[in-house]
Amino acid sequence: MSLDKILSISGKPGLYKIVTQTRTGAIVQSLIDNKRITVGAHSNISILSEIAIYTLTEEVPLREVLKKIKEKEGGELTSISHKDGKDTLEEFFFEVLPDYDEDRVYPSDIKKVVQWYNLLQKNDLLGALEEAKEDNETSKGTSEEE
Repeated sequence: MSLDKILSISGKPGLYKIVTQTRTGAIVQSLIDNKRITVGAHSNISILSEIAIYTLTEEVPLREVLKKIKEKEGGELTSISHKDGKDTLEEFFFEVLPDYDEDRVYPSDIKKVVQWYNLLQKNDLLGALEEAKEDNETSKGTSEEE
């Protein structure tokens, strides 16, 4: 599943995946407890594929940040929790994205990214981040076999 189908809903904890769209909104399922809720067009919804993190030179898509966390953690859950202190979170994020803009990326943003990564990892939804890499490896493997 791609990040286009994963949502963050303002005022609600965790992440949600779209189950189906309705005339007035969507039915979504929580990645925390698998409960389904209906969200209307009036809800403040953020699609993960549209989120980016500020760096000193550009905005890095959340997809790239999640890939870097996955590489750093070896595909496992993060070594820190989103409940850890500000300094621990900032140190972790600095290792993942050394040039992130400390003036525009707040500790609360880092908490969300860490929590989202862990939720996506627990639900095996980080495979979408590897699609491009797998395509390249498949084409290399084919040429080596010939």
